[in-house]
Amino acid sequence: MSTRGRILTYAALVIGALITLFPYYWLSVMASNTTADIYAAPPKLVYGGQLFHNIGEVFSKIDFFGSLLNTMVVAVVTTLAVLFFDSLAAFTFAKYTFPGSKALFGILLATFVVPTQLAAIPQFSLMAHFGWVGSLKALIVPAAANAFGIFWMRQYAAGALPDELLEAARIDGCGFFRTYLNVALPVLRPALAFLGIFTFVNAWNDFLWPLVVLIDSHHITLQLALAQLNGLYVTDYSVVMAGTLVAVVPLVIVFLLGARHFIRNIASGALKG
Repeated sequence: MSTRGRILTYAALVIGALITLFPYYWLSVMASNTTADIYAAPPKLVYGGQLFHNIGEVFSKIDFFGSLLNTMVVAVVTTLAVLFFDSLAAFTFAKYTFPGSKALFGILLATFVVPTQLAAIPQFSLMAHFGWVGSLKALIVPAAANAFGIFWMRQYAAGALPDELLEAARIDGCGFFRTYLNVALPVLRPALAFLGIFTFVNAWNDFLWPLVVLIDSHHITLQLALAQLNGLYVTDYSVVMAGTLVAVVPLVIVFLLGARHFIRNIASGALKG
């Protein structure tokens, strides 16, 4: 690549990064100012001195740490369950043939065309039958496996896991679960890292299903708690943005940890290849 091409590539990457990061910068700016400053014209693009005051208002108006704990439990347990069940099902679909496997995988793919909102009513009825309405189990169990994760992991496993490696494991006396744990999972780490980030973010940001099924105020999630900051007639948007900013911090930490692991494994695979 010529020098001019490299300069244009770097410039495009820098511009793309700035566009991507600007909403987060703007969020932090609004969280550090007053609502009047947010409505100012032209908008105020520099930090104010109200950040800690606004965060204190968030803590005083809602049960922030209680809802944070609930959300953390739901997100972590859901992510671990999805990583296990989806990778196990994907490994089976990718490397084993059994009667009806193609039809079952086709049905799994067909669920992609069904909007999530359509499943809310029958899913709520099922949770009510089990007596889970108002508990965190109603958030964790239905999300413990999903079609996207199985499809994603199956596609990755089909190309990343050579049949010769599995045959060698069988010759060494490995059964199905030992092959899955000791052979398949180490190879699937990059895909698992992406799926883990994707699942954690979705579970953390979910609003509709918790709003439907969590009728007990003691078990509300962080997104429902932040919604309580919106007043009936007047909303202090600086406080809302402060709460949103604090709620984003765990997501940034998870993304940085997971992305580093994801990139490291991709680079390691490229070097070995």
